[in-house]
Amino acid sequence: MKFRATVRKEGEQDQIRLLEMPSRFAVYDQIEKEGGTVVELEEIKNHFAIPTWLTKNITSGVKRSVIARMAKNLSTMLTAGLSLSRALLVIERQENNKRLKEIVAKLSSAIGKGSSFHEALAEYPKVFPKIFIAMVKVGEESGSLSGSLDIVGLQMEHSEGLTRKIKGALIYPSIIAIAIVIIGILMLIYVVPTLTQTFKELNVPLPLATRIFVALSNFMVANVLLVLGALVACVIGGISFVRSRRGSAIVLWGGLHMPVVSTLIRETYAARTARTLSSLLSAGVPVLEALSITKEVVNASIFAKIVEEAEARVKKGEPLSASFAEHAGLYPILMSEMLAVGEETGKVAQMLKQVAEFYEEDVSEKTKDLSTIIEPILTLLIGAVVGVFAVAMIAPIYSLSSAI
Repeated sequence: MKFRATVRKEGEQDQIRLLEMPSRFAVYDQIEKEGGTVVELEEIKNHFAIPTWLTKNITSGVKRSVIARMAKNLSTMLTAGLSLSRALLVIERQENNKRLKEIVAKLSSAIGKGSSFHEALAEYPKVFPKIFIAMVKVGEESGSLSGSLDIVGLQMEHSEGLTRKIKGALIYPSIIAIAIVIIGILMLIYVVPTLTQTFKELNVPLPLATRIFVALSNFMVANVLLVLGALVACVIGGISFVRSRRGSAIVLWGGLHMPVVSTLIRETYAARTARTLSSLLSAGVPVLEALSITKEVVNASIFAKIVEEAEARVKKGEPLSASFAEHAGLYPILMSEMLAVGEETGKVAQMLKQVAEFYEEDVSEKTKDLSTIIEPILTLLIGAVVGVFAVAMIAPIYSLSSAI
């Protein structure tokens, strides 16, 4: 990986350096060893690089839940008195995921050659998230690696659990929507042509709705491969769009303007931000570094900008709660209020943990309510689709019966 770093040294002008390092952490470590400070760091990307969402799926091969389990297992073994090398050997033997098994073996080998654990982890940025590497680094420096691993394991478990609940609430409507599309296509290809032939034989005048269905059916029957190809292209294109940075931002913007869903999104990101910041601060990560990591973990540009703003304002000496208080439309007021209380009492990490637990529980309840709300809406939608189709196909037959 190539980076462009702005380096500052005491008594000297800022320098811009181009470095090729395995990760951002390696750049920071190298500059610190040289007695400098990284003021700004930018990754230089190839213009023809594979899209991030595709790279993530192909090259990672390890679920975050598996990484969380690994962190907790390592924490337990280190607490029991095992050395890091031996604990990694146990993980390697019991792990079923081939990709992670290979990586753990390489980690063990790197540590055996004198590398620190966080440096070895930084070689696999697509497998181990930045928060994981940062927590391990702090744990190694403070001598409490087992505690740091336990905290990051819990953080990742909560984050994944929240994501699973939201996805679970969307599975049912997604299945219904797919079923409606498939049944609709089959009706237009196999059922409508039979009725169309009957209408032609009886010379029945067709209303507008029926003519639209008949025209659509004729087109699909004549171009089955084209229709199927277009459907596949739409599915792939839709997934690519949603997973792209711009597409996800548009979808998020739309969700923030929908009733019920907007509250769910705001509370989800509040829980994620609070949980990540709490984990990092409780492990001893400096506030500015914790905000920088949280910005990447949050990922969504709309919410990440607020965390970035908070980082800039904290550098100027302003309170952490200030930025969140000014964006109550995105981050709920409770978060900024609890942060303010935490800053007054010196218990920011504990307050953030309470905020995370509150919103995680609230999101869990709201996803159940969302499923209850969606079911009648889907029932009405199915009824409307079936009703329109039935009326369009039955109307000509009814008019013929009336004429007889």
